Amino acid sequence: MSEPEYIPAGSEPARPEGFGPGRNLAVIVYILQGLSFFLGGVTALVGVIINYVKLDDVRGSMVEAHFHWQIRTFWIALLWTVIGIFTLALIVGWFILLGIGIWTIYRVVKGALALNDGKAP
Repeated sequence: MSEPEYIPAGSEPARPEGFGPGRNLAVIVYILQGLSFFLGGVTALVGVIINYVKLDDVRGSMVEAHFHWQIRTFWIALLWTVIGIFTLALIVGWFILLGIGIWTIYRVVKGALALNDGKAP
């Protein structure tokens, strides 16, 4: 039986690679993006605000790639959602909204799984 690792008071244990500053924020934003399907997109807006406010704090870390992934997901989803809403009367809007919904779910799941594995999306 090995002895437990000694960690001096006031210090943090070493984190595995990929679990740098902002990881918890990236997890929260993925959750907010997922909840946006049920809450009309308001939580996705809160998530992208978090991304922009904290982007400087994660510069140079693996989490920065996730922040950029989340920001890009938000803006592309917003653009195509607006296009889909304006084209609903033409029937094509329904397909656009379905497609962007599936695409957004894919992006959120892929990003969250990559973050869990300590990788960039």
